[in-house]
Amino acid sequence: MQKYEMQSDKLAGAKPTASTQGFLDIAEIKEETVVLKDGSLRAVIVVSSTNFSLKSSQEQESMISSYQSFLNSLTFPIQILMQSRRMDINSYLDKLRIVVQTQTNELLRLQTMEYIEYIGKLIEYASIMNKTFYIIVPLYVSPVKESVFSKLGSLFNPSAKVKTQTESFEKSKEELRTRTKQVLAGLGGMGLRTIILNTEELVELMYNSYNLSMSSPIHIKSVEDLELINPTK
Repeated sequence: MQKYEMQSDKLAGAKPTASTQGFLDIAEIKEETVVLKDGSLRAVIVVSSTNFSLKSSQEQESMISSYQSFLNSLTFPIQILMQSRRMDINSYLDKLRIVVQTQTNELLRLQTMEYIEYIGKLIEYASIMNKTFYIIVPLYVSPVKESVFSKLGSLFNPSAKVKTQTESFEKSKEELRTRTKQVLAGLGGMGLRTIILNTEELVELMYNSYNLSMSSPIHIKSVEDLELINPTK
């Protein structure tokens, strides 16, 4: 990101451009936890989707009731994030073309060819998107005000300060884990599958969120993968 100055380079001299990371609230990502600059923590859960419209009225009412009970049980706020990414199913179609070449049943071969043609026309006129849903679980930590003597002590004994910060992080992380387990139990009661993102997955999520134009599309290789997503225009 280039930083423009109101002064010329000759007068002001060449100034280093500011890093994008300096504009983010994220301080670091470690141990399956996002640590913000204000000291608060975040855990991220990826949640499977469900086709609500295909369920019976009784199943819909049961799911709504479970969702209402889940929300009422929470004593802390949560954030729901939906991320859409374009799907690339060319590798899936290539696999089907190989099946056509090895198919001995003429009827199945013709049906597979028609299916390939249909999917090819579909992706030609419409962008097939995959929607991924995340639940962000927060933990806000009140900042501890250090006295002058504490600051002097930290200056002469930095290892003690690091130890205190580590102990504080571990305590906060344990409290965040308790909240996360509560959210997992509530979502599981609705029949939804959940996974807590690990450190590497959190870094990838943050990178893709702030670099949408550079994030690669999702590649679909099998029909099982295709059936687990919700294609939309």
